[in-house]
Amino acid sequence: MSGFLGRYEYQLDEKGRVSLPAPFRREADGERFVLLQWESPALTLYPESAWQDVKTRLIEFRRHQPSARDYVRWITSNAVEVTPDKQGRILIPAWLQKSAALDGRVLLIGAIDRIELWNPDTFKKVTRDREGEFEHFAPQIFG
Repeated sequence: MSGFLGRYEYQLDEKGRVSLPAPFRREADGERFVLLQWESPALTLYPESAWQDVKTRLIEFRRHQPSARDYVRWITSNAVEVTPDKQGRILIPAWLQKSAALDGRVLLIGAIDRIELWNPDTFKKVTRDREGEFEHFAPQIFG
């Protein structure tokens, strides 16, 4: 498969749910997800298979760096399991909506092995502010 690609803008419904785009649902193939904020200002949605790798790294990190235990606790306490309903919607808890400044609109970005959820205005500002850096990285990625 090609992974999660593209960008889609949707509205949160009155219950705090957002639809996953059909291509993302197909790529996930019925998997559950873990939703968390580890890199502000976005939320990250990991399919269960990708989360297993993160979970393994967190356990190893905690085991080999005892001073990092509080960080691991912070990460896992900010994570929730979500399962798309029959309409392909996931519930974003109010506290995660607030921490990502999701004011009703949600931009879902495919990030290959995960999905990022952004406030559309914040995403536009962050990418505009870093446009010059892209030219530096492009040859390293695309040859």
